[in-house]
Amino acid sequence: MQEVKPYSSQGEKKQQVAEMFNNISHSYDFLNHFFSLGIDVLWRKKAIRILKKKHPKLILDVATGTADFAIEAIRMKIPDAKVIGVDISAGMLDVGRKKISKRGMDNQIVLQLADSEQLPFADGHFDAFTVAFGVRNFQNLSRGMSEMLRVLKPGGTGIIIEFSRPTTFPIKQLFTFYFKYVMPGIGKLVSKDSRAYTYLPESVDAFPAGKKFTDLMESLGYKECRCIPLSGGIASIYIGVK
Repeated sequence: MQEVKPYSSQGEKKQQVAEMFNNISHSYDFLNHFFSLGIDVLWRKKAIRILKKKHPKLILDVATGTADFAIEAIRMKIPDAKVIGVDISAGMLDVGRKKISKRGMDNQIVLQLADSEQLPFADGHFDAFTVAFGVRNFQNLSRGMSEMLRVLKPGGTGIIIEFSRPTTFPIKQLFTFYFKYVMPGIGKLVSKDSRAYTYLPESVDAFPAGKKFTDLMESLGYKECRCIPLSGGIASIYIGVK
């Protein structure tokens, strides 16, 4: 599978991604919600409602960033749930910890620096995992997906939210224009990182969305895989069971 080069340069993708998110961590939450017009919050809520039916007690939030998905899981009161969030960006985790403390969730959410392709957890440790807009950043997608499957308990559920490419007129055309021309300009102005929001549409283009991704999940051992398109195909929720 072709790997994305965030800055069209050589070097380890994960190192470049970590650097990028460290650079934009101060403005990430603002830009994330601004660019999505807040719709990303609704997407997370929908994913958590699906997960809530599984009654997970211990959840791993991979590529947790500033912990929005982890916080949403606790806010929506999954009974007795605790979340461990991992990310390769120390800057994003620092922002996430401040948000968690501000909401009084320190006893329910713990964040730690970790690589999705080498998770520091035993086999079958978690009831569920979540990832929001993170798997397309994996240096080796198959390896990261396999690692998350490894740490799931038998019968555990993985839920992933990721951008996809809408295919219907006029959503496809509007999405392409917005992603390739509007977002990079505003992102550079606010975040002061000219690369980050150019990388975003490139990474979405390279990601094997829809059936290609559920096929990949099944090839790695996930069961009951399905894809739920969101907002006309702008994003999708992917579900798989161990």
